[in-house]
Amino acid sequence: MLRKIGRLFVIKTRWEAYLIIYALALGAMTRGVHYTIEYPGVGGYLLWACTAGAVFLGGAKILDAIKYEQEKREAEAAEAATQE
Repeated sequence: MLRKIGRLFVIKTRWEAYLIIYALALGAMTRGVHYTIEYPGVGGYLLWACTAGAVFLGGAKILDAIKYEQEKREAEAAEAATQE
């Protein structure tokens, strides 16, 4: 039962990854706006840029992980097919 619940929190497709990245970006940009209010001037805008950069890095990592997992599954399927 716990395994089934755990599978709900696994990103399986690129579509799911894009939705998660969108949600991260939305939250990061909201945080960035608060930074510009809290720290007016260049400092606030630099912090805003850092939040955007963090989303870019995190999104790239998520998409790379999805790609590598799909390649691994395909390689395992090909290996299983050749062994039969």
